[in-house]
Amino acid sequence: MKKKIVLTGLIVAMAVSCMACSSKKESNELVMATNAEFPPYEYLEGSDFRGIDVEIAQAIADDLGKELVIEDMAFDSVITSVQSGKADIGLAGLTVNEDRLKNVDFSDTYTTARQVIITKKGSDIKTVDDLEGKLIGVQLGTTGDIYAEDVKDATVERYNKGFEAVQALSQGKIDVVIIDNEPAKVFASQNEEIEILEEEFRVEEYAIAVKKGNDELVKQINESLNKLEESGELQEIIDKYINKE
Repeated sequence: MKKKIVLTGLIVAMAVSCMACSSKKESNELVMATNAEFPPYEYLEGSDFRGIDVEIAQAIADDLGKELVIEDMAFDSVITSVQSGKADIGLAGLTVNEDRLKNVDFSDTYTTARQVIITKKGSDIKTVDDLEGKLIGVQLGTTGDIYAEDVKDATVERYNKGFEAVQALSQGKIDVVIIDNEPAKVFASQNEEIEILEEEFRVEEYAIAVKKGNDELVKQINESLNKLEESGELQEIIDKYINKE
């Protein structure tokens, strides 16, 4: 009987020890939720994650002494993942707006972006005012999706990925696509049938999403971003992926 008790005690001790090791490992990870369909901010090159947001997240993880773990998911799941605690941070070309601030907190801004309009070459749509009553394609859950709702008499078609909206435009299923300027430039370089209007649709700021109330992590991220900005590394990362005009 005594041997069984000793054995049981050893098993419990080993289990507790393993749980402690597991907990320690998890606490040393910085889990990033993203949607790797948004070049040049995040995209896949083979099986490797690349892009501005990926390198910024890696630099922050390095500064915090943590291992970066990237979870790829649908764009409209990124905020939910951070909100639920499944991910520590969300980087996916996220614009700070009132709706998102109800669900998550944000770091300081790390870059400014523009929402633009993509049309087929030869289209009669030349300005933002010409969007009235048109079929507008957007990526589900993006700010382009939100802003398109404000266009008078327009019909909004939502796609899971930005390139799917561009594909629909090329096929004549929609009239325009509203999306961030940088992925728009990538799509336009790959498709001779489309072009980006000179007039911007909206100007917005990108920041890192953190679970609401996690002030300590927000503080740590802001300190890391400040270091990256002061050293010039932040601008180097951005310039690496975005050619200066």
